[in-house]
Amino acid sequence: MDADALLRDLLRGFSTEAQGLCQRITKALLKVEGAAQGSEALRAGLDELARALHNLKGSAATIGLHDVAQLAHQLEDQLAPFKSELRPMPAATVDAYLKSLDGILEILKVRLQGNAAAALPNLASVLGDQEQGATRPAAPPSPPPTLRQPEPEQEQDGWRIGSEQIGVVLTQVERLREVRLHLEERHRELARIIATASRQGAAGAELRASLLVADRALQVDAAETAEVVEALEEGAKAICTTPVETVLAPLQRLVRDLARQLGKEAKLSTVGGEIALDRRVVEALKGPLVQLLRNALDHGLERPQERERAGKHRVGALVVRVELVGNLVFLEVSDDGSGLDLERIRATAATEGLLSAEKLATAGAAELHQLVFHSGFSTRKEVTGTSGRGVGLDVVRAELARLQGQIEVQSTPGQGTRFTLSFPAKTGNSPLLLVRVAEHVVGMPMHAVHGVVAARAEKLRFGRSGTQLVHEGQLLDVLDLGGRLGIRADLPPTEGQPLVLLCAQGQALAVDEVMGERELAVRPLPEELRSLEAYQGLTQLARGELAVVLRPAWLASGAAARVEAAASARAVLVVDDSLTTRAIHRTVLESGGFVVHTAASAAQAFEQLQRTEYAALVCDISLGEGLDGFALTSTLRTKPAMRHLPVVLVSSHDTAEDRRRGTEAGADAFLSKKECAAGRLLAEVMQVMARRGGAA
Repeated sequence: MDADALLRDLLRGFSTEAQGLCQRITKALLKVEGAAQGSEALRAGLDELARALHNLKGSAATIGLHDVAQLAHQLEDQLAPFKSELRPMPAATVDAYLKSLDGILEILKVRLQGNAAAALPNLASVLGDQEQGATRPAAPPSPPPTLRQPEPEQEQDGWRIGSEQIGVVLTQVERLREVRLHLEERHRELARIIATASRQGAAGAELRASLLVADRALQVDAAETAEVVEALEEGAKAICTTPVETVLAPLQRLVRDLARQLGKEAKLSTVGGEIALDRRVVEALKGPLVQLLRNALDHGLERPQERERAGKHRVGALVVRVELVGNLVFLEVSDDGSGLDLERIRATAATEGLLSAEKLATAGAAELHQLVFHSGFSTRKEVTGTSGRGVGLDVVRAELARLQGQIEVQSTPGQGTRFTLSFPAKTGNSPLLLVRVAEHVVGMPMHAVHGVVAARAEKLRFGRSGTQLVHEGQLLDVLDLGGRLGIRADLPPTEGQPLVLLCAQGQALAVDEVMGERELAVRPLPEELRSLEAYQGLTQLARGELAVVLRPAWLASGAAARVEAAASARAVLVVDDSLTTRAIHRTVLESGGFVVHTAASAAQAFEQLQRTEYAALVCDISLGEGLDGFALTSTLRTKPAMRHLPVVLVSSHDTAEDRRRGTEAGADAFLSKKECAAGRLLAEVMQVMARRGGAA
């Protein structure tokens, strides 16, 4: 490694260390600012401040960052009288320290971007006399910075690894989990084959014996794989989780600085910082937490004089509370301010046209509370540095949707507001309850499921408003999931039918079969499905087929938003030698209300075309052995019964030659796989059907 590369690596490592040290220093500064003179809390805070500054100075000097080391040395000098006299720091001195830390982090950022010659800002004036009127003798000059080993309790033995590298490892571990699940499914398939061979008596005895040997070997391999995967998962969990405190600690300074800027006083308390979560989840929480606290400081908390007139303590209270319940995280941000102004929200909503006058007149508090998350919504007429642009709480909702979570608001006029966010504790593989509805397999996030019961006649109540279930002394509305998803007309529950109890809204979903719980990776939706509120993503099952995963927020709303199926239930044949591609095309077309059949080859397709009348054909041009998509299309055009069948050819290659051959073969449309991924397939099928006179 050349000298420049080595220096960059050293600088990158020091930058990571410096961020942690600056966070420790900030936390200690905020502690000593408010501590009582002579108290043990003050002594502990000053000692921690001295240790962290000393470590920062030593580490900077070690890699030749003498300007940073000198600044840390000056900060140590400023600290000496406070330690000797055991007195708290005034706000102006704390400001000077914080500004110095900002300067250090900023210069490191600039140098990491390649400007190695960038100079540290001149902070001499910032670090001038901060006595704030107190008369004290000048501190004796400190010796020049020397290289000293960190104190034992601060030493750390480890490697610094980029988050991208960790993400790659975690993704591969999640794929291994899927491989393990596939092995388990293969074992179950083999067990079924052995049972079939056993029923054949003597004729199947030799086959059964051979299969039993293979089954035992498969069991050994599966057990060993499970052991390795579990060990890797535990290791990955240790690497890829971090305490929530890492994102809560910096909020103390945010609250302090913004409160002073707004002319207010506030104290932030945090609970649950020791809870460890997936690093990706913790990182995603930074934005929502900042927005909620800024909103509470700007809109919620009153100025000190107003609070005292209202009989409150002049210092406003902000609380961030984190709780882990199973795989679900509850994050609560509350304040003891004035609460949400419902009339101002109502007036702003009327001005912005968010709800009709009739709806606004009858809207309750809960409905009005949700309006504050609307993009562009702001009750402030003037634009300031912290509010008025309508950007803020809508960002919170968007980030929460990405985390597959939801948010609730509670507010009492004059007493304060509480935002409660709930979301899965980790990304990647998700615990899903797999259920079957008609021929469809559907995944339901486990954190949205309370339990499963069987329908019993004595527990069901039928009325004009629908069916209800008596469960633990409560009446739950029973909805048919197939009807809600537009797969079929609503069906009443039958004796013994599984009912999935939802965690929210007191409702139950009737399904045809509960297939069990699995931890599976959830993939993004194809473009055509992203506008449907019911669906969160797709997951691949053990045999390779895809299942849609329902969105937790849709389930939490009681599945009230019915997914409307297209008027047509006509059949479409999808031909592709890739199981995954067939599954994706099938999912997309079924979202448009089509009945979808699939074939893996031209021969299978031709056989099905002779038995069934189809509204359209979607075919890949490359089909492995036998006829390709061009030849199949040409053959169909020679058959009177299939001459006018709408055909859409699909290819992973988008070449002019392929498009020309498709046109010559008689295809109605040609799409690349890239165009399919961009959401063109469903629209193209409907268009070619319309042109052929068979519009859906």
